[in-house]
Amino acid sequence: MAVIRDVMPAFDLLQPSSAADAQKLLQQHGEEAWVMAGGLDSFDWLKDRIKKPKVLVDLSGIDELKGIRATGDDLEIGAMTTLTEIVNHPEIKAKYSVLSDAAELVASPQIRNQGTLGGNVSQDARCWYYRGGWPCYRAGGNICYADTPVGRNREHAIFGANRCVAVHPSDTAPALIALDAKFVIQTPKGERVVDAEDYFLGPEIDITHLNILEPGDLLTAIRIPSTWAGAKFYFEKVRDRNVWDFPLMNVASAMMLNGGNIDRIRIAVSAVAPKPMRLKAVEDAVRGKPADAATGEMAGQLAVQGAVPLQFNAYKIPLMRNLVKRAIGGVQEATWTS
Repeated sequence: MAVIRDVMPAFDLLQPSSAADAQKLLQQHGEEAWVMAGGLDSFDWLKDRIKKPKVLVDLSGIDELKGIRATGDDLEIGAMTTLTEIVNHPEIKAKYSVLSDAAELVASPQIRNQGTLGGNVSQDARCWYYRGGWPCYRAGGNICYADTPVGRNREHAIFGANRCVAVHPSDTAPALIALDAKFVIQTPKGERVVDAEDYFLGPEIDITHLNILEPGDLLTAIRIPSTWAGAKFYFEKVRDRNVWDFPLMNVASAMMLNGGNIDRIRIAVSAVAPKPMRLKAVEDAVRGKPADAATGEMAGQLAVQGAVPLQFNAYKIPLMRNLVKRAIGGVQEATWTS
């Protein structure tokens, strides 16, 4: 199917100066409104004329949605805070480095200067059939073009496929799940706070959306609890190119150790399923065990149980196994003998 690339479709541009005004506009216009944070995902859709909202609500002028502030022992990050600010923030780097490491591996410096944390976790699927205007399940059609004998699915899901096999593309999402972050949403009925892992939706629940935001809802902040401050963190991203690319897979873990054994742990991966995956079975299996290569090996084997590869992405199974192993046991230095 050819995609017509022309001037962007016409829309009304609304630029509220407060979160309350933004939420009211979203409530007023409902499904006709499009929320724009940094604009990087939005302009891709608009310039290709795939999405044609009647109203675009630009959040860039809302100062209260920007910045990083302490709330008691915890941190609250405004949804419009740029990824560069997160990378450079001294407290995040010192206490929650898994998040700054993840943010630093998003795309390129120029994109991190513009892209926001709220936008990174709320971006849409990157499957080229869907982004190219093909009438797939996610776009309201009745087929998944990637999951056919001739479909190109190298980057697609090995878990959680339900008609759609597109993966979630966020780098910061697994880090926020590992930190047990809370997402703050303003709704027409008031404030709603959800766990990071519950912000994301799989196609078995809603095949047309990747998150729980309803028309009229606005993600305003992300709270990082102090319970994981100073943990042993690990983040790794595998991609085709060292800059710009979305992940083929990434992993984030947070561990609290007691005498070399794992006392508490949270671990999540992304780009293996339609939503970021928290590996609860792995967490349960390694708790109380040494944080070493043997435990990592066991965890990696457990993590990939139930994986169902497509025609071109079976490589994701050993890749996930090894990333989980490294997230728990660390990267083993090679030894050389003559």
